[in-house]
Amino acid sequence: MQRWRGLDSIPTGWGRCVATIGVFDGVHRGHQLIIRTAVARAKEMGLPSVVITFDPHPSEVLRPGSHPAELTSLRRRAELVEELGADVFCVLPFDLALASTSATSFIHEIMVARLHVAGVVVGEDFRFGHKGAGELSTLIDLGARWGFVAEGVPLVGDGSLRVSSTFVRACVAAGDMRPAALALGREHRLEGVVVHGDGRGTGLGIPTANLDAAPHAAIPADGVYAAWFNLGSRRSPAAVSIGTNPTFEGHERRVEAFVLRDGANFYGRRIGLDFVERLRGMWKFDSVDLMMAEIDRDIARTHEILGTSPV
Repeated sequence: MQRWRGLDSIPTGWGRCVATIGVFDGVHRGHQLIIRTAVARAKEMGLPSVVITFDPHPSEVLRPGSHPAELTSLRRRAELVEELGADVFCVLPFDLALASTSATSFIHEIMVARLHVAGVVVGEDFRFGHKGAGELSTLIDLGARWGFVAEGVPLVGDGSLRVSSTFVRACVAAGDMRPAALALGREHRLEGVVVHGDGRGTGLGIPTANLDAAPHAAIPADGVYAAWFNLGSRRSPAAVSIGTNPTFEGHERRVEAFVLRDGANFYGRRIGLDFVERLRGMWKFDSVDLMMAEIDRDIARTHEILGTSPV
């Protein structure tokens, strides 16, 4: 899959294509349906498929300080889009100039004049252009004018519940990892680089990998979780603690993963944590012995949930 940043990355002599466009944060089941539909239409036409997204998040540009919790980094988003079979992942830098572009100009200047779209696939609630003035019917009309086919994909939901990035963020913020995974079609992943902590876990016989997550990353609610620890192609069970560690009067919120059955040194490595289930809240214990007894139960429960064994 090709990865472009900005329209100047479009190769010389670029022909026609089928494109889809959106923030696609999370690449949840609804996004997956849209992208798969675009890929399928491109194959039917014998054309490449292009997935267009934005960076930074439009909310941060339009309302500074309102950046929503980010479910997927751009790197992760590209990986997930590639797994869905797209040919190109194109990131458009989002700024006030782009935000002020009218719906008609946006489609003509970007989708028609630069990408030469033969088809555009979007969610049926897609809005575009200045103040979101354009909608699916607008896109269909512009397609008829400029020679491309526009298609709206129905929203995905379970009963009365619609799958959306907002829903997933709410689940993650509450520590409800099972419904988040159902909406995403996989576990929620938190990525970052392993950094040095206080070293307290090593002294207690439970060395942890301390994750330095991105500033806007969607971090689950405080508590202890059963999770998968991902380093490259390696996937190991882990018990993950999120919070300030009140037993030791901590003040800094941290994400600490105790990787089970794998004691390698992870400092400086980029890893991902796939959260499966919340085991309990972040508790303050009256003694280290009581805390260690509870951690033993957390580890046993983690193995049970993940279907792994201690040896």
